Amino acid sequence: MKIGTIGAGHIAQAFTKHAAKAGYEVVVSNKSGAAALAPLVATFGPNVKAGTMAEAVEAEVVLFSVPWNGAAAALQEVPAWKGQILVDTTNALSLPDFKPLDLGAQISSEIIAELAPGARVVKAFNTLFATTLSADPAEGGGQRVIFISGDDAAAKATVLALIAKLGFAGIDLGNLATGGRLQQFGGPLASVNLVKLPG
Repeated sequence: MKIGTIGAGHIAQAFTKHAAKAGYEVVVSNKSGAAALAPLVATFGPNVKAGTMAEAVEAEVVLFSVPWNGAAAALQEVPAWKGQILVDTTNALSLPDFKPLDLGAQISSEIIAELAPGARVVKAFNTLFATTLSADPAEGGGQRVIFISGDDAAAKATVLALIAKLGFAGIDLGNLATGGRLQQFGGPLASVNLVKLPG
């Protein structure tokens, strides 16, 4: 399975490090273009290359990791989605005060899903700080927890399998409306670093 990223910030870098180590081929993209990303992707080894957003979304799984204020513009540049899994790491917050934005009755991932028709959205990798996500997922005799939520059961199963191969423990919180509300910035699971112990 190939993986693409839209965005190359700290969360995307932490994810890409683990994915490359697990043997996945990853195409990293952002608005700066492939040439600007070349020095960064070289640090991840031969499984990772820089590409365009169009190349990144050719992958089966696409990690979307763009600041909230740039998310809509980034998705407008993406060609039509054709059933790819969009792993949404976004957090709707205002900068520089880091306060949750009022999105009304919707949650951030529901808005992302509307902006990416044809994609199967799974919320994941958004509750941990990048430094924590980048660390070894094995801790204290267990595995660091990654929460997910989504409305497509098959997409969630694929993401859970990916999470396990990266060395984390995935926990499914249900659909986007329910689980996503727990995960999103300002929710009860934001910044919560848990370890799942064996047994």
